[in-house]
Amino acid sequence: MEIKITFYKETNFKETPIGKIPKDWGFTRLEKICKKVKAGGTPLTNRKEFWNGDIPFVKIEDITSTGKYLIKTKASISKSGLENSSAWMVPEGSLLLAMYGSLGEISITKIPVATNQAILGIIPKNKEDIEFLYYWYLYFKSNWRKYAKPTTQANLTAHIVRNSIVPLPPPLERKAIAYILSTVDKAIQKTNEIIEKTERLKKGLMQELLTKGIGHKEFKDTEIGRIPKEWNIVRLGKALELCQYGLSIPMKNEGKYPIIRMDEIVDGYVSPKISKFVDLDEKTFKTFRLEKGDILFNRTNAYELVGRTGIFLLDGDYVFASYLIRLRPKPNMFDSHFLTYYLIFINKKLKRLATKAVHQANINATNLRKVKIPRPPLEEQRKIVKILLAVDKKLKMERAEKQRLEKIKQALMDLLLTGKVRVKVNEGA
Repeated sequence: MEIKITFYKETNFKETPIGKIPKDWGFTRLEKICKKVKAGGTPLTNRKEFWNGDIPFVKIEDITSTGKYLIKTKASISKSGLENSSAWMVPEGSLLLAMYGSLGEISITKIPVATNQAILGIIPKNKEDIEFLYYWYLYFKSNWRKYAKPTTQANLTAHIVRNSIVPLPPPLERKAIAYILSTVDKAIQKTNEIIEKTERLKKGLMQELLTKGIGHKEFKDTEIGRIPKEWNIVRLGKALELCQYGLSIPMKNEGKYPIIRMDEIVDGYVSPKISKFVDLDEKTFKTFRLEKGDILFNRTNAYELVGRTGIFLLDGDYVFASYLIRLRPKPNMFDSHFLTYYLIFINKKLKRLATKAVHQANINATNLRKVKIPRPPLEEQRKIVKILLAVDKKLKMERAEKQRLEKIKQALMDLLLTGKVRVKVNEGA
């Protein structure tokens, strides 16, 4: 049997607690279409026999890192842990919804699991509704804060979620909506897999090229590890013509000069999406104006983010903020791209230079300048850069495709889940 899906624009709406929906759609409270909506619980952490058993145990971070389908968890509990806590077995094909922290994060279980008290297990009466409900609550996620219980951080409760309103298109239309959105999700997943594969390729190439170079047969042991015999070692400070802290100045949403901040260093490059500006006199602007090929190093941030490095390649007049250090290599010693790649490659080593405070770590310019790095011949640096730039080009293209698909998905959810655009299913011979 052939199934054809067609679309048409809806013009006949009615007002409901969740806004306008088509007149022929129903709506109901979630609890009316579910067998069970219940939070989990956590076994006592000081009882070893309750943990590391055969039952996957879901925490918030498992949901936020998994995407649509939950297939594994970091932690597990034992049967006695389940029996001696308020945790319960949530079957495969159920929804998991986060009530605290990452409010409204949602996924579908592909395995039976238990959860902690911050997560609701939701078992629909009709298994065929699971995908539609997933997309509805994914779309609804930004609205939860309106209903959340006001505490130190906004929290949901099982009562709030049970009484949340769900639109009910006709069954075939629900199925078709879920099918269409699932098709886009599959395309996003395929793109994710390509990105992950390309990132692994880049990591392997960096390991090979930044330590062994191209075509070398003789190597030597040095204080920074085994490198080609022809390469030299220099301190980073000796390779720089400029090592400079950024501006400490109030920023505005509008102004004369865009200012680069630490969050605008993304995937080894300075992002063109700049949100803050400053007004400067001509002398200060000239002192802090970025030039193409300058490298920005994030000296102060949370420990896991400190040391993030990106090369500046943007057209226009930009300056940089105080938590960044500008590094400008001597052009007769280093290619800017090569040095950027190398600093990214040794990021874990650079983190060891950091001094830690309560919420952040700091790598000062003095210690950074002392770091020893290899210095291949310039021509070899450029050959290495050419290879890695080709991989970066592929990554950029795939990340742009992922963003495009995610925009399509968001637009489709807005149109289909509110009935602005209707889906008609025709079954033919």
